[in-house]
Amino acid sequence: MANSILDLFASSPIRPMQDHMAKVNECASQLPAFFEALLQKDWQQAEIHRDAIRQLENEADTLKHDLRTHLPKGLFLPVARTDLLALLSKQDKVANIARDISGLAFARKMTFPENAKQPILALVARSLDASKQAFKAISELDELLATGFGGREASLVSEMIEQLDKIENDTDELQRTALNIIFEQEDDLPPVSVIFMYQVIQKIGDLADCAQQVGSRLEMMIAR
Repeated sequence: MANSILDLFASSPIRPMQDHMAKVNECASQLPAFFEALLQKDWQQAEIHRDAIRQLENEADTLKHDLRTHLPKGLFLPVARTDLLALLSKQDKVANIARDISGLAFARKMTFPENAKQPILALVARSLDASKQAFKAISELDELLATGFGGREASLVSEMIEQLDKIENDTDELQRTALNIIFEQEDDLPPVSVIFMYQVIQKIGDLADCAQQVGSRLEMMIAR
């Protein structure tokens, strides 16, 4: 009986969901090195990391399409197919934003004021913390399934999601700091460059927002 249950779980989409989030987090994890190179105007290294982000985002896309294609219509799971697809979409957006950030910043060979560099790196690092925390929570999805989305496992994941919310709040503060630094120097910077600086800083914050939404979707699944 135990083996048949394990076989049933093995054929479920839970592991592919976790594999997808692992790839998404790997993609986002390239951003700190990308920005280190970008802020040092090391365009060759920045391009290497930009290309790595593109490749990992493409691999995440492939996993997403495979999962969507092969996700059965009827699952013997305490999870609605629509909930899984919504969660997958939130996960995928994290990788998409990482790709967009690196693509925009590299294409424009963006330079930032000296006093904005450390705040931007701090924002990138904390946004990546959000992606890592979302990945950590999704890594518990199989255990959640095994316990019927209840008990101590559900409490553990809820605590992880609560921590994810705190991380996202931190990124809001860091984002405001970085934006204010640019704002205070607007008159001394090329206007078009300022617009794109704001866009990139906003997108870094968006990455943390999307990671937090992964947690929110998982929390909704637990609640149901």
